[in-house]
Amino acid sequence: MIRTILVGAGILLLPAAASADSPENAAVKVVYDQPLPNVPGKSMRGVVVEYAPGGSSPAHTHPDSAFIYATVLEGAIRSAVNGGPVTVYRAGDSWSEFPGDHHSVSENASATEPARLLAVFVLDTDETELATYED
Repeated sequence: MIRTILVGAGILLLPAAASADSPENAAVKVVYDQPLPNVPGKSMRGVVVEYAPGGSSPAHTHPDSAFIYATVLEGAIRSAVNGGPVTVYRAGDSWSEFPGDHHSVSENASATEPARLLAVFVLDTDETELATYED
């Protein structure tokens, strides 16, 4: 089964991640959504992902129009993209993801401390799905 993140009225909907009983144990929230006035048809969206200790997100892909810049705000995030090595990013570290990348690992690197990241998307303004999750 595939789940998607839908954006509407500035709220990100991710039913499975919103539940405390979710195996992913992550919360996702759109914190910024602004069309780019000098790039018609494109917008910038900021998304904060909060992982509880041991929390994770299922493998997923982002839209073909999305370039993403992510930075860790708190804790440490374990990440792997496009079959590359698993890398641990700590508060202040950042990375990029390119249009259509496959994000196979996205999780809190700690079983005892929370972690937060900010992902900034530049994507088509009319895009409603920020990620398609694999189950």
